[in-house]
Amino acid sequence: MDTSESSTTEPDAAMDAAAPPRRGWRRWAMDTRPLGIPAYRRLWTSTIVTAVGSQLTAVAVPKQIYDVTHSSAWVGYASLAGLVPMVAFALWGGAVADTVDRRKLLLVTNTGIAVTSLLFWAQAVTGMDSVAVLMVLLACQQAFFGLNAPARNASIARLVPAGQLPAANALGSTVMQTGLVAGPLLAGVLIPVIGLPELYLIDAVALCVTVWAVFRLPALPPLGAAARRAGVREIAAGFRYISRHKVLLLSFLADIVAMVLGMPRALFPQLAAQTYHSYGEGLALGVLFAGIPVGAVLGGLFSGVFSRARRHGWMVIGVVVGWGVAIAGFGLSRDLWVALAFLAAAGVADMVSMVFRGAILLSAATDEMRGRMQGVFTVVVAGGPRLADVLHGTAGSAFGPRAAVAGGGALVVVVMLALAAAVPALRRYRI
Repeated sequence: MDTSESSTTEPDAAMDAAAPPRRGWRRWAMDTRPLGIPAYRRLWTSTIVTAVGSQLTAVAVPKQIYDVTHSSAWVGYASLAGLVPMVAFALWGGAVADTVDRRKLLLVTNTGIAVTSLLFWAQAVTGMDSVAVLMVLLACQQAFFGLNAPARNASIARLVPAGQLPAANALGSTVMQTGLVAGPLLAGVLIPVIGLPELYLIDAVALCVTVWAVFRLPALPPLGAAARRAGVREIAAGFRYISRHKVLLLSFLADIVAMVLGMPRALFPQLAAQTYHSYGEGLALGVLFAGIPVGAVLGGLFSGVFSRARRHGWMVIGVVVGWGVAIAGFGLSRDLWVALAFLAAAGVADMVSMVFRGAILLSAATDEMRGRMQGVFTVVVAGGPRLADVLHGTAGSAFGPRAAVAGGGALVVVVMLALAAAVPALRRYRI
């Protein structure tokens, strides 16, 4: 660990103010200033490896469950088995992250995730083929992830200046979105060549890189002097804190509105089979699922356009409305490539939304609350699309998939504008 890096103080805002303005094409390209900070660079570099590795396991687990059961229902049950512990431990993990050294918590949880990946490999290589074992391991993995994510995200504000938080979030989000595209594609190529057990092993090895990167971070103990316990009272205090700070509440509501009303992925198979079948159902399905992540990656690569914006509240409002417009346009599209363009535009909007909602959570909350805010953030990000699957699946069956998608996008626009008009806190927020 580098002792030269501060272990308890937040980055000096002067670092950001002193940065020279970027000119020409550099204004459009990704803002890489946070990578000049050694601690953040280590954390980000480890994410490059694990973003792809984690997706290998994300593909391998449902594939193995389906191979054992020949039932898509069991694949769905496994997703639920992972969601429940992730939600519970993310809320608790947020409280824990506010009471302990976040570096130590990251070491413990990343090690736990790596060990779980090794156990996935062990059960696969021995031919155990037990759905119960797979679901228990998946639950353990997601529990560790729930503990890990709040501490990891809350640590960023201790590593980079406030003015660079949007840029840091854009760097991290771009890597994760790239993993969502590259990981499943790589898994699809590797499964016939090396088999499922080796996918788990690759993920476990990649996680060792993350453990080493976290080990090299400075200590990140709580800034407050008073000792606290991570219990139900602290979790409840986090929700009270959100209710008293309207800008935080609205940042969560903005994501819920966008995802629950406007995430149409549950209808992709039906759209591929009915609306875009002339292009080939398999091709259409792949294009639809890739559209939003590809747009998000492009948004990250050109994040210099927006990452220096100061009116974070208006940025969130604008891109959520833009997401709704793009989704409505997708729903009205009959041409697959026009649909892809709308989905990619939605992906760009989603990337910008993630960048500025994350920056608001890190800058508007005090350090003693950041872990709990990130715990709630993790639950919202994971839970919103799953609720959307239920809502859009039901609406698609009742009104048809295109009407359900277009209607959901229009609702996003109406509800987001109504929230922005009714509560001015988000409109006024800036750094």
